[in-house]
Amino acid sequence: MTRRFLFLITGSRADGNTELLARRAAEQLPADVEQRWISLADHPLPDFEDLRHDPDRVRSADPNVDLLLDATLAATDLVIVSPLYWYSLSAQAKRYLDYWSGWLRHPGVDFRATMAGRTLWGVTTLAHRETEVADPLVGTLNHSAAYMGMRFGGVLLGNGSKPGDVLNDTEALTRAKTFFAQEAPFARFPYDN
Repeated sequence: MTRRFLFLITGSRADGNTELLARRAAEQLPADVEQRWISLADHPLPDFEDLRHDPDRVRSADPNVDLLLDATLAATDLVIVSPLYWYSLSAQAKRYLDYWSGWLRHPGVDFRATMAGRTLWGVTTLAHRETEVADPLVGTLNHSAAYMGMRFGGVLLGNGSKPGDVLNDTEALTRAKTFFAQEAPFARFPYDN
């Protein structure tokens, strides 16, 4: 089976540090691995409206919602490329994950079963030397993967604030070389035995 990586760029800055780090990691993928890059700045999602319990719900008529649902379902590996904003995901990344709630009960889309066994990854940059400040972001992605029965490849962390700063983080660039080569275990909730 051909691996298909979907990179969702969820920052508000074009070519930001997080995207630069993700692209460095993606350069290491084998040539036969498909890569698709989608910027949520270019394809913004409308505010999420929770219609899970509405019997008359239908698939969205918004082309960006359709694009992201179809791209998500087609991916074997999903990479959330989100800068650390206030100790968690960007608003765009969180909004995208909110849509998963609707897709779980979307008629004709067996979202959870389709995503089960696939791999969720994260890439982020932060302006702190203490990586623990990214724990809420890592937890959100891990718990989302665990709920969906997905594998969790972890989060590639880099350091940078000003544009291009992450390219000076030699440790992050070294980790990027092998980040997607690791075997991703199934995600687990911390309280699972």
